[in-house]
Amino acid sequence: MLSGKKILLGVTGGIAAYKSAVLVRLLVKAGAEVRVLMSQSAKQFVQPLTFATLSKNPVFTDFYNPENGEWHSHVKLSMWADLYIVAPATANTIAKIAHGIADNLLLTTCLSARCKIMAAPAMDLDMYANAATQSNIATLRERGCLIVECGDGELASGLSGKGRMAEPEEILGEVERYFDSATVSPTAQDLSGFRALITAGPTREKIDPVRFISNYSTGKMGYAVAEELAGRGAEVMLVSGPVQVTAHNPRITVVPVQTAGEMYNECVRLFPECDIAVMSAAVADFTPETTADTKIKKNGDSMTLRLVPTKDIAAALGKMKTEKQVFAGFALETDNEMQNATKKLEAKNFDFIVLNSLQDKGAGFGYDTNKVTIVSRTKGTVAYDLKSKALVAKDIADHIVDEIRVKQI
Repeated sequence: MLSGKKILLGVTGGIAAYKSAVLVRLLVKAGAEVRVLMSQSAKQFVQPLTFATLSKNPVFTDFYNPENGEWHSHVKLSMWADLYIVAPATANTIAKIAHGIADNLLLTTCLSARCKIMAAPAMDLDMYANAATQSNIATLRERGCLIVECGDGELASGLSGKGRMAEPEEILGEVERYFDSATVSPTAQDLSGFRALITAGPTREKIDPVRFISNYSTGKMGYAVAEELAGRGAEVMLVSGPVQVTAHNPRITVVPVQTAGEMYNECVRLFPECDIAVMSAAVADFTPETTADTKIKKNGDSMTLRLVPTKDIAAALGKMKTEKQVFAGFALETDNEMQNATKKLEAKNFDFIVLNSLQDKGAGFGYDTNKVTIVSRTKGTVAYDLKSKALVAKDIADHIVDEIRVKQI
């Protein structure tokens, strides 16, 4: 996917710099040529030798080599690159880029860059939430910089919240998405004029005010599909359970829900106006028969929780589907994968179903990669290798386009 691509990686001074070493390895493995620039503070976290070894190229930290006086031209570096990634991008570095400050080689190269710049912020949660930082990130976005959203979790400070640099696999997926979209003419948007309904993430079925039933879905696959369809011109309604990922394309309208019942209501409302629907959410099959108004206290050694079935969203939409609508679903299985997926394809009236198995390493909940098999009524069965969810979304979009062509005959 990245064969022949030239990528500059700017590493700034943050604990997340260790992730950048993994990112270099992934980029090189994907076929890219990588050159690394480091700020002086970055060297306090990872030695330049690490990046030189992984990239198989010298690492640039100063404007010139003090041993022989060799000049490191920021102009030549910026002209060489097809993409400049700054990861981690600290609050300080983001502020300097936003305000045109160039007090080191990494920043000077940013100002000279003729290629697209991608930044992966990494900082403590209070710094990230600060109005100045948010304003600076917004400024970079307005200027066309690609921002890879922070994750949510434990931070180096010991606090927990938003500020973690995105995982290297997620950044790789964004890089692949960028180059994939850059190879397509802006006028070649094969889903322009179409409306799509996507479901993503988990649902939460309330037990009492502090407890709920849910699952491990992160929503990454559904959001990747939404981004891909929107990137190809579709207007996307993304009905999303509670997730930490963010939609970036302005063609995507996020409809937030919590429960399976709420997702059912929104899907039934939106589906008749859509040309495409992809059911990628991990919807709870059961919900508590009753919900307590106050916290349930421990009483005895056991507790019985009576569950009742939730409304079947896919089955309801399958009955509503017209001949011109493309309707797709997902099947996450642990055994008898193909048999169960084929059964679901028929029962829900899908045009095709995307099967993935928890038996496959790197597939399923929580990963930035997926390994799928698409079972289609018109094209049969197509199995794919493990790849980023951004590229899996492209495969799904290609199947949608094929289905639209068949229905238009």
